[in-house]
Amino acid sequence: MIRRTHPALSAWAWLVYGFLYLPILVLIIFSFNDSKFGATWAGFTTKWYGVLLAREDVREALTNTLLVALSSTLISTVLGTLVGLGLWRYSTRFRLPLTFLLVTPIVIPDVVMGVSLLMFYSLVRGGLELTGWTFENGFWTVMFAHVTFQISYVALTVRSRLAGYDRSLEEAARDLGASSVQSFLRVILPLALPGVLAGALLAFTLSLDDFVVTYFTSGSGFRTLPVLIYTSVKKGVTPDINALSTLLVLFTVVAIVAANAIMRPRAGRGGDS
Repeated sequence: MIRRTHPALSAWAWLVYGFLYLPILVLIIFSFNDSKFGATWAGFTTKWYGVLLAREDVREALTNTLLVALSSTLISTVLGTLVGLGLWRYSTRFRLPLTFLLVTPIVIPDVVMGVSLLMFYSLVRGGLELTGWTFENGFWTVMFAHVTFQISYVALTVRSRLAGYDRSLEEAARDLGASSVQSFLRVILPLALPGVLAGALLAFTLSLDDFVVTYFTSGSGFRTLPVLIYTSVKKGVTPDINALSTLLVLFTVVAIVAANAIMRPRAGRGGDS
């Protein structure tokens, strides 16, 4: 029996959704505004997307964003998957402290994480300078900074994916003659794969639109799309920046929808959800 939702509750829900999504909808609409000036609507056009692609700084920022997102996602997926499998497989007294350490990068403010990474890189740079080596903030510092928070999301996603499975499945495979490598590749990994893919997509999305941590760790000569948008709006919001923000929102939504589709339980597969 389907219970009808109270009208007042439905109205409140629509108000909340409106508060969350109307600013994004306004941004998308004004990315097609023919006027160069802010909120003055002068007709529909798609020319700002062409203007956007013609800008050298946008193409460079897009390349930097994708390189950082892809490389950090690859590293964090491998490391996060191993951590998630370890937390699911082994019951030790360190499980709770390890889980706490994994959750910490998710809940602490981004600005705290950005400042702490900036200080850490400065400390490492100071130590290396004593040996004659040094480095500047740029691609590598941003990439490793993103890995630090992406690992948590991948590990927790993989562990939650495997939480409903009986660990005796692996033991049964071993009893049937499979080696430890074969049981991992043919039993555990297929079970964990949806969680691994969903965690990777989530990590990619987080890297794609991260601004705060990137801003603190990128230095002056390296910019990603969120940092470019931030520096551009200081001079005023223009339609091409609206178009750039719209594309960033679109990429993020597609990745989130794909992650949810992968993690969604499938009918007719019993416990394999």
